[in-house]
Amino acid sequence: MKNREDRFIKTYSQGGAFKTAIQIWVDKQTGVNYIYAPSGYGLAVTPLLNRDGSPVVTPIPNHYQE
Repeated sequence: MKNREDRFIKTYSQGGAFKTAIQIWVDKQTGVNYIYAPSGYGLAVTPLLNRDGSPVVTPIPNHYQE
């Protein structure tokens, strides 16, 4: 069950146990999508961008809005 207090929602995951799992997380307050990419002992987080350089924004369903 999802915790409604969490600010981010994981909407996509690619990869598995032996490959780096790339994930997309959405900020419930702004709708901005972020790419999360772990690598070894580190990780990278960056906004997902449209072709024009603006951030990808996903409409948030009402049951997630605070």
